[in-house]
Amino acid sequence: MNSPKTSPGETSPGSSNAAFHPNGFRLDGRRVVVTGGTQGVGGAIARGLTSVGADVVLIGLKHDAAAEETLVACRANGPRAELILCDLSAPAESWVDGLLQQIDEVLSGVDTLVNNAGTFIDTPFLEMTAERYQTTMNLNVGAGYFLTQAFAKRWVAKQVAGRVLFTGSINGFLAEPDHTAYDTSKGAVAAMVRSLCVSLAPHRIRVNSMAPGLVRTQLTDVVNHDASIESWMQLHTPNGQIPSADACVGAAIFLLSDVAEHVHGQTLLVDGGMSAWQQPDLPADH
Repeated sequence: MNSPKTSPGETSPGSSNAAFHPNGFRLDGRRVVVTGGTQGVGGAIARGLTSVGADVVLIGLKHDAAAEETLVACRANGPRAELILCDLSAPAESWVDGLLQQIDEVLSGVDTLVNNAGTFIDTPFLEMTAERYQTTMNLNVGAGYFLTQAFAKRWVAKQVAGRVLFTGSINGFLAEPDHTAYDTSKGAVAAMVRSLCVSLAPHRIRVNSMAPGLVRTQLTDVVNHDASIESWMQLHTPNGQIPSADACVGAAIFLLSDVAEHVHGQTLLVDGGMSAWQQPDLPADH
């Protein structure tokens, strides 16, 4: 098998023993698609990627104020930033070819993919409908699977050493009551990252995942309006913090950078230690 071509900024095969250099965290010349990139974790990642030199295409559901704010912030960092609207919750065969064509029109030569788009629309398990479950699986699992496949076909054919990052969740490892569809979807993401690694690492396409604990986004807005929930979540997080989505940016940049050249098939938990704590202490005044 021929060795894939290196992408901008990437070290050559067999160079992993080279001395570390801080520029290894730079992503100059990378061309990145970020699904769910208009707000929340995806928006924070997009802003972070442009701050270290990457051009980005944001895939979002609507061009609202949040999307415009993210687009403006990305462009202010210097690199190119474009926005494409697409509903990824539909079956992939209905949108994947058209989306790739639109991406090519605004930014050709994409070599990096961030599969961040996701949703939480769960109801209690005994009330869960097939429609809600399937929408969750289409967006949280299927969209990333088939978009990765579409880009990987191109990268393998052109010998491009691509990079893929999924946004998983602590819910892929720890369950919550009445989060059955969401937990199932994020568990699938964790398994998919390992499986895609085995399929794509021989082509020097790196697949990894970054899995947040609770962060403050539009999907978790209930925490901002319920002091009891916020107190409970802080109690169950060793560092006691519920951070903004910006807490996820460093992990994303690391996993997509040259510094992580030998990191394949991993999920990096960004959870303040929540997944490490078997039984949190009760409050002192309990």
